[in-house]
Amino acid sequence: MKKTSTRLADGRELIYYDQRDDSVRDAVDRRPLDRTVTTSEVRRDPLLGDAVAIASHRQGRTYHPPADECPLCPSQGDRLSEIPDSSYDVVVFENRFPSLAGDSGRCEVVCFTSDHDASFADLTEAQARLVLDAWTDRTSELSHLPSVEQVFCFENRGAEIGVTLGHPHGQIYAYPFTTPRTALMLRSLAAHREATGGENLFDAVLERELAGERVVLESEHWAAFVPWAAHWPYEVHLYPKRRVPDLLALDEAARTEFPQVYLELLRRFDRIFGEGEPPTPYIAAWHQAPFRLEEFEGVNRDDFALHLELFTVRRTSGKLKFLAGSESGMSVFINDVPPERAAERLREVAS
Repeated sequence: MKKTSTRLADGRELIYYDQRDDSVRDAVDRRPLDRTVTTSEVRRDPLLGDAVAIASHRQGRTYHPPADECPLCPSQGDRLSEIPDSSYDVVVFENRFPSLAGDSGRCEVVCFTSDHDASFADLTEAQARLVLDAWTDRTSELSHLPSVEQVFCFENRGAEIGVTLGHPHGQIYAYPFTTPRTALMLRSLAAHREATGGENLFDAVLERELAGERVVLESEHWAAFVPWAAHWPYEVHLYPKRRVPDLLALDEAARTEFPQVYLELLRRFDRIFGEGEPPTPYIAAWHQAPFRLEEFEGVNRDDFALHLELFTVRRTSGKLKFLAGSESGMSVFINDVPPERAAERLREVAS
């Protein structure tokens, strides 16, 4: 992998990740852009104890542009985009309309491929490995920012999820706090260790799932399963079999095997609802340990287990799972698809 860092016309950082070591990335951003101005701030909810990012400048972000005006495609002739070069393998750049900025963290966009009409599932194993390497590198770089406590790499795919740009891409949020969902995991982790005299909860969950009926896919270094209490109609958790706290700690064997496993999962997701159905909308979310765990007594980073959660809001052909009263009002999910049946279906549609 070759990494080339440059700056866009408004001062934002842009990084090319190339498979070839002889790639030259010297194109200049020719757009007449003013410096990016953001109004992002993080406010704490005194009752729930969680955080809300207030980012009013995002009201003006790019919204469903036509394909020939996509800001994530390479620049061609007089058509100038966020990527100055006329081609690329993988690109990461600071979001022009970030939810988090400055002392409130940082937001980045990850373009998986220059092909506007592709999806992550269409990538080759070499391309998927390059994305993994980019995620890992950005986790490392962002972890050194003094305002950053947790790095979250994720992909939103499909208009049903709320995606406003059709080009295959994901995002990275660098939070200045431990996210509420991670905090819940850490508290459960600490409580389980105390109750069992030292057992790791993540290890116990993985062992139980591998012995059960909800395994979707298993390889030498990775395991994918539908969890016992799945929140979403089709939800898969992907774990490395050797517990590590973050992407940085994955060994080479797991990195090498990841593209094959992950691409197979994504392709199965597109086959869940049968031939002729539109691509399955999904969220793919990496869960990594925060970099500072002082507030969670007795738990350290090595106790956390890196894993990816992949899920869709589509519950059956032509029907979506909406977060209504119980989910949105009380955070109590109601799942219409039994996890055992979801796992069975995901095994049925194997390549």
